Amino acid sequence: MGKTKIKVFDESAKEEEKKPSKKKVKEIVIVSEAKQSDSGEVPTQIATATPDGGPRNDTVKKTQKPGKAKPRSKKYQEVVKELDRTKSYSIPEAVDMVKKLSYATFNATIEAHINTAQTGIRGLVSLPYASGKKIRILAFGKGAEQSGASIFGTDEVIEEINKGKVNFDLVVTTPDWMPRLAKVAKILGPKGLMPNPKNSTITDDLKKTVESFQAGKTEYKTESKAPVIHLPLGKLDQPTEELSANIKILLQTLGKTKIKKISLSPTMGPSVKVDLSSI
Repeated sequence: MGKTKIKVFDESAKEEEKKPSKKKVKEIVIVSEAKQSDSGEVPTQIATATPDGGPRNDTVKKTQKPGKAKPRSKKYQEVVKELDRTKSYSIPEAVDMVKKLSYATFNATIEAHINTAQTGIRGLVSLPYASGKKIRILAFGKGAEQSGASIFGTDEVIEEINKGKVNFDLVVTTPDWMPRLAKVAKILGPKGLMPNPKNSTITDDLKKTVESFQAGKTEYKTESKAPVIHLPLGKLDQPTEELSANIKILLQTLGKTKIKKISLSPTMGPSVKVDLSSI
């Protein structure tokens, strides 16, 4: 008689056969070759599929959106109809047009926006007809209490600045206080408030300096990374003659060779181009 054959079953192998194989999911990126839409968006689809080519139901559509211009208000769209965008106005005409185009419910400010030939332009100008807004001046040094400044500086005030309290628009000081102010240079510097001999905020005569700034002495400077100067010139309820005089003084102080383009605008409203030949 032949030998009896015994077949051995491996239970672990049996269990493995029962386990369903996991199908790996492959991501397929499909970039649409369709033309860019009017909005500038390029549609990109990311679809998933199984190895055998079967589609999955979790198709995701992603849209790449470029930066969009901020939509204008209805009031802006209404007033801008009265402005000829192709025209450059003389200074008095531009001032009158800015007053007409302002739709603010308060006494708005008229602002100058000047494109310059270069960056790094900085200086002081005394506007003959200040807007009347009293700026908050912080003064350090001998005579600060009698200077007319809004706040007179002490070591305690420096400590408050170091903690982030900045409740003033301008800092003036005598030279002997500069070493102590160096402690808060990292706070005042980025805000454009650190005293500097170039803008006359370091002085031996605090009273005279404070009075000059309160009377309309204003600092102008280009942006750090762009050849543009933005400067308020007065309030819209001031006579056109006064506002025109402020603008002329500013532009004469800058000099024609440094100016490429000028526009005026209200706090709320479209800008008006100024004819350079009217300076």
